[in-house]
Amino acid sequence: MSRIFGWLPYVILQATAIAVAASAGVWLFYIQHQFEDAYWERGEGWDYTEAALKGSSFYQLPRILQWFSGNIGFHHVHHLSPRIPNYNLEACHRSDPLFHEVTPMTLLSSMRSFTLRLWDESNKKLVGFKHLRDLRKRR
Repeated sequence: MSRIFGWLPYVILQATAIAVAASAGVWLFYIQHQFEDAYWERGEGWDYTEAALKGSSFYQLPRILQWFSGNIGFHHVHHLSPRIPNYNLEACHRSDPLFHEVTPMTLLSSMRSFTLRLWDESNKKLVGFKHLRDLRKRR
């Protein structure tokens, strides 16, 4: 391709494709673990099943994005049993009523998670800096 279009356009095209893919990967990893009602627990209170089902999200993506991402939206199933191949994650999710209790996150609702940075110990949820500012104003 570089012989046809030149080396600079080829490098720009490749760099753009890599940047888009890397950004999507970082976003998917972030959103699978950083959402408002994520499960975080310390020491003796930590539970494997709870952490798998509530500590990672069920990211309900449109079918084409689900395919491109290798079904990674079913991350809660993956965390519960990492040996399940990606092409069986959806079937596992649908087959067990335990997974039906997991609240799905959509592309639109996931945008709200972008601002979450702090863990609120008293409410057991992730909050943004705005929440911290609001607390300071009340005091």
